[in-house]
Amino acid sequence: MSELGTLEDLPADYRQALSAQNLVPLWPSLRAVLPHGQPGPRTRATMWSYESLRPLLMQAGELTPIEKAERRVLVLANPGHGLEKMQASSSMYLGMQLLLPGEWAPAHRHTPNAVRMIVEGTGAYTTVNGEKCPMQRGDLILTPTGLWHEHGHDGDEAVVWLDVLDLPLVYYMEASYAVEGEKQDVVPRRGDREYLRGGVVPSPVFTRDTSAYPMLRYPWSDVRAALEALAADRPGSDAVQVAYVNPEDGSNCQNILGFSALMLRPGETLALPARSPAMVFHVIEGGALVSAGDTAFTLAEADTCCVPGFARVTLKNRSTTEPAFIFIADESPLHRKLGLYEVRA
Repeated sequence: MSELGTLEDLPADYRQALSAQNLVPLWPSLRAVLPHGQPGPRTRATMWSYESLRPLLMQAGELTPIEKAERRVLVLANPGHGLEKMQASSSMYLGMQLLLPGEWAPAHRHTPNAVRMIVEGTGAYTTVNGEKCPMQRGDLILTPTGLWHEHGHDGDEAVVWLDVLDLPLVYYMEASYAVEGEKQDVVPRRGDREYLRGGVVPSPVFTRDTSAYPMLRYPWSDVRAALEALAADRPGSDAVQVAYVNPEDGSNCQNILGFSALMLRPGETLALPARSPAMVFHVIEGGALVSAGDTAFTLAEADTCCVPGFARVTLKNRSTTEPAFIFIADESPLHRKLGLYEVRA
């Protein structure tokens, strides 16, 4: 392979003439944008300890009232991208959000898609387009692009959740913005109840729901039960995993990022194939050892980590007597839509 020329190889007057016309020679930077064989990701394998960040999040609740914060969040930033970029991977944003008793985070809607994975506490709720979604540990709540949503708290203990957004991608596309709104009127609808049974969907007057997001809340109690049933029904399966999907058509529950839940049996070790999308792992229950290439993390309950695309990942349940449950977010839907999705043996 021949060595490409550098910018310094070119005469200064030639470089100045290019710059004067907003021109840039490709060849000195070609390998940076088209590396051979495999991408060179900026995303680093990174872990965020909930035990370490929780006191700082609670302190934020003391230092900044919700009226001055609108959304009281500590961003889980990946140092590979630079902390100022506030992104966990090229396309994923993560944040730990705190809502205290009696607080209300006002209604707004925005172009990025978001989900909320509830980490601790009870008594809070998210209202999405009028549908009031209770927030319990392990629940997944969607706030898709363009839908009004707000957060309220009628309980007596702090509630924390993990935000996952496709904000970096939408911001890069110069399509990121929000619109503020008024407090929503709650409508008598609960999609998590309407779609409670697999294979059975609402069909009033012989019609089917054609909305893009018919189900907004995925209760952890139902997801956990599905994982346990799957493990019992398929004891020899390689992995016990369920995907969060649109219950009407089986597609991903959102357009850009994919979400799933994984159960590691007691003592189980699971080697994942190297795939092109970056992945986020968040422990809902139990503990896990996560290795990605030369990096390894010991995750306890509520800990979160991110690994880059094409990393060879191994997950191991830290307990030999109890299962571990892990929430996974990744960029698979985006990669598939763009024709970039790869799996390497």
